[in-house]
Amino acid sequence: MAPELSAFEARRRANLENNAKLLKDSQDIAGKIKKAAKPLPKPAAPRKRKAAEPVQKTRVMPTRQSARLSGTEPVIDTTSIKGEDLSSWEAKPKRVRTTGDLNLSKMAIEGTRWANGGDNSAFASFAQGAQPGVRTFTDDDIKDTSDEKLKDLRKSMNDLELYDGWQPNDIKLTTERIYAMAFHPIKEKPLIFAGDKKGIVGVFDASQEKPDYDDDDEDAEIPLPKVSAFEMHTATISSIITPQCDHNSVISASYDSTIRCLDLPTQVSSQLWQPADENEDLKITCVDMAPEQKDVLVFSTMFGSLGRIDRRAGNKGKADIWGLTDNKIGGFSLNPLIPHLLATASLDRTLKIWDLRMIKGTGEERHPAMLGEHQSRLSVSHASWGRGGHIATSSYDDTIKIYDMSDAMKWKPGRDLGADVMEPTQSVRHNNQTGRWVTILKPKWQGNPGDGVQKFTIANMNRFVDVYDSEGKQLAQLEGEGITAVPAVAEFHPTHNWVAGGTGSGKLCLWM
Repeated sequence: MAPELSAFEARRRANLENNAKLLKDSQDIAGKIKKAAKPLPKPAAPRKRKAAEPVQKTRVMPTRQSARLSGTEPVIDTTSIKGEDLSSWEAKPKRVRTTGDLNLSKMAIEGTRWANGGDNSAFASFAQGAQPGVRTFTDDDIKDTSDEKLKDLRKSMNDLELYDGWQPNDIKLTTERIYAMAFHPIKEKPLIFAGDKKGIVGVFDASQEKPDYDDDDEDAEIPLPKVSAFEMHTATISSIITPQCDHNSVISASYDSTIRCLDLPTQVSSQLWQPADENEDLKITCVDMAPEQKDVLVFSTMFGSLGRIDRRAGNKGKADIWGLTDNKIGGFSLNPLIPHLLATASLDRTLKIWDLRMIKGTGEERHPAMLGEHQSRLSVSHASWGRGGHIATSSYDDTIKIYDMSDAMKWKPGRDLGADVMEPTQSVRHNNQTGRWVTILKPKWQGNPGDGVQKFTIANMNRFVDVYDSEGKQLAQLEGEGITAVPAVAEFHPTHNWVAGGTGSGKLCLWM
């Protein structure tokens, strides 16, 4: 007779039988699934690729392709946006560029305190961390000058006084930040043009008389100056020039990819050029023309290209456009006396000299011959070529560099200038850290100085305007009461020692 099992042993054997049954059931289920499953097809044999024929690289200059041309959508980074409901977010519509002619006499901006109802009297005769107020050039620098000629020049330049007609805060030329300014070449009176972030051109005649009012009456409203303002572009006006050979014209270029010409006697703004494709976005950064060539204009773009148009061809969208670099060309200028020579300043940290007489390559590879380049530590903002042959550049490495190119007349077409020629003769320490809210500081030579002294002006982050000569010697540091912002856009009158500065709020500082 078999011994009786204990309660523990009976439970153990029952568990073994149950586990064996579960294992058998799972195996039966797996077998049924395997029979029902269809066999996987055998992988196809890899296709043999035909070796591509080697292509000889002929590209000599890089070109840039924008996101628009590549067909990609912009990426919106929402990680930095806190506490905002993005469910109803919509892309801001692009402003359509202005085309055709504009009659300014019928479109003056009205309803603003500074425009005085769109007064057009300005056209009557034509039918590092900044330290505000801290000077870096003082009277002691003038007294310690041993060169008597330089000392007299410094005294005369520092004797320039801030325009006493109105305070700078009362002379509001534009609604937004000023990006470009120009004096009209007329010698009888100061006539200033300014272009702002929104495409508005403001015009101010500094010869106007200030209306009488009662100084003793505290409640009396101070009369404001007469300023004309017109919306001529739909985006930032990056450049304004007043041709010395054509006193009736004012030419402006804009990020809206257009170049326009304002005819002063008729007050009509005509379109000189825009891309043939209305969807093409070039964002023009600068425009220039030689003093004696009123029909040929050269412009640069945000995308590193350079264009040349002829006004006599009309507005047909035709231009010679060459890709020079992958980076933005912030500013450039033609040699005033040798207009086939051109100097560009770029985000790629270089100053480059080009010869427009020699166009090399074919198709998209066509570009002028590059004669030489000089590289800075950081990006170069602008290159200004003076009548005396010198080039002045401003760079984010906090320097103003001056290059002596006075022998340019002897240069042979397409010949490399060599490293020695491209080295700056002077490098002046200068705070160029403008940040986000101040227009980039750019040196601008006086076009045809009446006193014969080659000099240029550039704004100072301490709310002054500095003046230097071609040897890098500082001649003046212009100041005045009532200046509450950096006059970042500084310009000389072509012949007179008049200096204008434009601020981030559209105000004008004027020294005469």
